[in-house]
Amino acid sequence: MLPIHLPSDEDLTRRAQSGETGALGLLLTHHQASMRAVALSLLGSGPEVDDVMQDAALVALRRIGDVREPAAVGAWLRAVVRNAARMRLRATRETPGLEGLDHLLLGDHAPSQPSRPEMLIEQHAMRDWIWGAMEQLQPQLRLVLILRYFSGITSYQEIADVCEVPVGTVRSRLHQAREKLARVLLASAEEAHDDASALAEDSTHEALATLVASERGHLPREISELWPEETEMVGILGKPGEHVHPVPVMRRVLEKGVRQYLSHVVASQAITIWEMDVTNPVGIPNPCPERLAWLMFRRNRRVERLRVVFPRPAL
Repeated sequence: MLPIHLPSDEDLTRRAQSGETGALGLLLTHHQASMRAVALSLLGSGPEVDDVMQDAALVALRRIGDVREPAAVGAWLRAVVRNAARMRLRATRETPGLEGLDHLLLGDHAPSQPSRPEMLIEQHAMRDWIWGAMEQLQPQLRLVLILRYFSGITSYQEIADVCEVPVGTVRSRLHQAREKLARVLLASAEEAHDDASALAEDSTHEALATLVASERGHLPREISELWPEETEMVGILGKPGEHVHPVPVMRRVLEKGVRQYLSHVVASQAITIWEMDVTNPVGIPNPCPERLAWLMFRRNRRVERLRVVFPRPAL
């Protein structure tokens, strides 16, 4: 019988860095036992071990390109787990992003400036795989993942406010979402995936065109199609029990002299977030907060519901 030559860590790492999703899955499988041993040594047995393992897998997806010594990827993966576990042990308050992992120092390979998750994903072909997997999650699980990991609405309390559920429910949904995302990623590694960056680019054009059209007081056809008559505004700017269309509300805000400037876009097939910086006229009563986000739930491209979210000021 001919000997079986398994791919080396170096080979798998280089393949993963070039965008081969299955290679990263093999790396995580090969090192799962040693990674879990690190988590257990720091946290003891319990559900937090599984959370740390899931977070570490997400960090590996986002930062595999940072590994400079592919042959030593095992040590790098264990460092990811170690730092994730220590972060949980010493955390005295919530940290935005991937459970604070955006700011971890991963040995000598940490970037000089932390990058937002979507910026890191954009650097690798795996971004389409991740977004494709997220589209397969239940809407309520997909929403908490998008808010927590890709938007500026990151604290558990902010997410609870947006979803209108208790903070405990947010924690539970995030735990379920990470577990299911890991399973879907593994099952869909070899499938073709839609271009996530193209979706975000299209949504950016829509956002800018909507802002410009609103200021001009006329929505061209391609923009008005985004906001059909059945679109409903809900939340703080809507009226409970009454159907309110977003366009008149936009118009009233503009008439007060408030201006919005697009700062960030998160886009999936069914959920889109446009984050805005806001300016108010001097002396305006009840000024608008300096930041807000348009959270849109869509079907067949059209917006069904819009919720304007005002993130809580940083303490």
